[in-house]
Amino acid sequence: MASQRDIKRRIDSVRNTRKITRAMELVASAKLRRAQERIEALRPYAQNMRELMAQAARQSDMRAFPLLQQRDEVARAAIVTITGDRGLAGAFNVNILRAGFHADDDLRRDGTEDVVFVGVGKKGSGTLRFRRKPIDRTFEGFSSDPKFSDAEAIAEYLVEQFTSGEVDRVLLVYNQFKSVMQQDVTMEQLLPIERTTVEHAGELDDDHESLASKALVLFEPSPEDVLTHLLPTYINTTIYRALLESAAAEHAARRSAMRNASDNAGGLISDLTLKMNRARQAAITQEILEVVGGADALQ
Repeated sequence: MASQRDIKRRIDSVRNTRKITRAMELVASAKLRRAQERIEALRPYAQNMRELMAQAARQSDMRAFPLLQQRDEVARAAIVTITGDRGLAGAFNVNILRAGFHADDDLRRDGTEDVVFVGVGKKGSGTLRFRRKPIDRTFEGFSSDPKFSDAEAIAEYLVEQFTSGEVDRVLLVYNQFKSVMQQDVTMEQLLPIERTTVEHAGELDDDHESLASKALVLFEPSPEDVLTHLLPTYINTTIYRALLESAAAEHAARRSAMRNASDNAGGLISDLTLKMNRARQAAITQEILEVVGGADALQ
């Protein structure tokens, strides 16, 4: 049985750990609020850009745009996994990697001979190397506070790989932020851009379209020139939105994980305190028995 000194040492250690987890929970909460504000600020811009893209697409010949070309045979595909640079976020990183591995299996089952990974985030890239998965390139160091320039760097590389014929399909896997308690793993096709995404970008639902998409718009110099510039911007914005969603989901997951760790530490402290009190009572009882036994021996 552990001594009172050992139990007290464990209680002090757990208390120090709880202080750390509570501090990390507060930091994650503050970062989560900022990440939510950035997502809310991006949504109107992304929606207006998609509506403008839909208007230009309806007046253009979409067969002339390389980013929209569906290839008959997918010989090589790339899976972009957006994870965090740090751990202590529960199953946040594991869920993304698991979804990426499932996508790898599905692509190979459908006839894709070569599948490579593009790792965004240190944790995901490290696991991909440990699992000896083929890694085409990694991007690290900005998972908790991504900038638009980071999304542009990723998009530039992926677009170059697709237009040059190095890859025929690009999938994006990330955690979509729903609420503090819910983060959904999302997988979407980034390249080639699906024509339905462009054609119906301005629609609100199956029966009603937004007024902007219905309005007659005259493009100068031409809708084709506008769409040529909008499609790369759409790729940049899609990746940037995924980075922001992932950052908010990471902070929410870390906040929940640290709160659970603090609660567990409190429960452990209560159990250890009870155990120490029992050990103290046992020691006092033993001393009383020894005193009584010594008194009886003197009679």
